[in-house]
Amino acid sequence: MLSEAFKLGDVVLIGVTNDQLVATLHKKHQVRSFSSRVRDLDRFLKTRRWSQRARINALREPYGPAASQKRLQALIVSKGTLPSGRRLNRLRQQNGLQPLDLVVVDLTKAADGKPISTTRIRNGEIDPQGRVLKTLL
Repeated sequence: MLSEAFKLGDVVLIGVTNDQLVATLHKKHQVRSFSSRVRDLDRFLKTRRWSQRARINALREPYGPAASQKRLQALIVSKGTLPSGRRLNRLRQQNGLQPLDLVVVDLTKAADGKPISTTRIRNGEIDPQGRVLKTLL
């Protein structure tokens, strides 16, 4: 998703869910702290030389600044998050803003053909590179 965002945008706004919002999401696994997730994101952005073009924002509500910032043009979504993108665009229109272009990207697949996700990594199914660690029945 980030690769596509940096291909398309000169400046990329990246939302990272803050600890208070994470607590409302009822995740089945532990989520690392906001500060550690931002630190790792910043390290990743530096390895790709994207840091200067990135703007990291703490998400305190589900749509963050995307619901109210005029200057945004596009939102990168997956097939699974496309409905949320559509809801965001309805909210933007209610706020008198132009809808964002919704750019749908395929998620990177693990060796088993299923998407790589933090949940799967935390559950011990795969490692961060998508190698299968255990098979679920």
